[in-house]
Amino acid sequence: MKSVYFRIFLLILLAFANPSLSQSLPGLKVEKGKRYIEQTNNKPFFWLGDTAWELMHRLTLQEAETYLKTRAKQGYNVIQTVAFADFDGLKKPNQNGDQPLFNNDPSKPNEKYFQHVDKVIAIAEKLGIYIALLPAWGDKFNKKSDPGPEIFTTDNASFYAEFLAKRCKNKNVIWILGGDRNPDTETQLSIINAMAAAIRRVSGNSQLITYHPQGLSHSSKFFHNSDWLHVNMFQSGHDLRDRKNYLMLKNDYDKLPVKPTFDAEPRYEDHPINWKSELGYFNDFDVRQAAYWSVFSGACGHTYGCHDVWQMYDPAQHAPMAFARTTWQIAMDLPGANQMGYLKKLLGSHPWWELQPDNDLIKNENPQDPGYQIAALSSNKDFLMAYTPYGRPLNIDLAKMKASNLIAYWFNPRDCTSIKIGSFKNSGTQTFSPYAQGPSADWVLVIDDTSKKWAGFNLK
Repeated sequence: MKSVYFRIFLLILLAFANPSLSQSLPGLKVEKGKRYIEQTNNKPFFWLGDTAWELMHRLTLQEAETYLKTRAKQGYNVIQTVAFADFDGLKKPNQNGDQPLFNNDPSKPNEKYFQHVDKVIAIAEKLGIYIALLPAWGDKFNKKSDPGPEIFTTDNASFYAEFLAKRCKNKNVIWILGGDRNPDTETQLSIINAMAAAIRRVSGNSQLITYHPQGLSHSSKFFHNSDWLHVNMFQSGHDLRDRKNYLMLKNDYDKLPVKPTFDAEPRYEDHPINWKSELGYFNDFDVRQAAYWSVFSGACGHTYGCHDVWQMYDPAQHAPMAFARTTWQIAMDLPGANQMGYLKKLLGSHPWWELQPDNDLIKNENPQDPGYQIAALSSNKDFLMAYTPYGRPLNIDLAKMKASNLIAYWFNPRDCTSIKIGSFKNSGTQTFSPYAQGPSADWVLVIDDTSKKWAGFNLK
């Protein structure tokens, strides 16, 4: 009997000593014909990501933990980062003084560097976060205007991807190939396909793989029919205020075979518009507009970004890139960063994966300007959500709802509160007018079947 108790005690002790034993995240999957991601326990998974491209390169382990704890508290469940960083990531060592490779050779990885990567991934897992990992930034296979150097061939790309995949097998890792680049040549295509094949050899189909394209482009343009691509990404970029990312979403949504898709790099909070500080900076409204436009158009999730955070800007350590003006420690708590968590809470209060874009619900004039309204209806027709960026009234065709008795309310995406409008019957067109209108006065109209458990929710 004593030996039984001892074994139980030992297992408990080991679990506390090894976070991967005490807490492990379910795997992720995409079922054929579905537009959303699921965990392997069949629970729908809404991707709420942040871009932290320099996480592995510029931060100490303690700083990385601070960042990850903040994002976990705000509701993020995916962090997009990269092993070989953009900012001279091969030559300039990480905060431990380690470079990722010996002699810039992908077949000669530096074990000490990747031990640090392992530790960051383990911290994220303990916090309930998946690491969406780029093996290397795109300039390492397609230099363009970045420093590079281009180090990959088909053979060494395969070797390196297999090395990394073995380290990350059965961990909380999602694979992102590319890195702000499109493959412009057959050689570059072969490098990406070699990486994907190597990852699949190691992990089978147990870890998701996607592709991060350059601005205003889509993974679907190059890899939609590739059997290794589980999820499509597009990048609506940082050039324009009010960039119509819902049209980019539709480009992927309409493709066959059906695959989930989302905006993996929209306009970043605190980013200079079109990279020019004299044009001003994107703010929290710009962030919300991009997110709600995309999600209500059928996205499986959304990635937030902050210009100061992706580069981990710290004036004591680095010069600002492209007019960064706020330290990453302060920028982590900008309004838009918290408001993305409110979006996840709103969707999590309903079976969000049943939503389908349906702008036929909207019967008022709806010009495609910054105030363009987007609506989505559940497949069971028991709830709808509609976003009005400038607070313009919505004329909604209630007859499209199945239930006779409905309840309507406004959700405030700025502070995560809800305000009851009233009860309605599912007949005719009803006008819903927010109590505040104008630029940045955005609202979400929610209408529920009163018999459902989520009807008339209050998130506070």
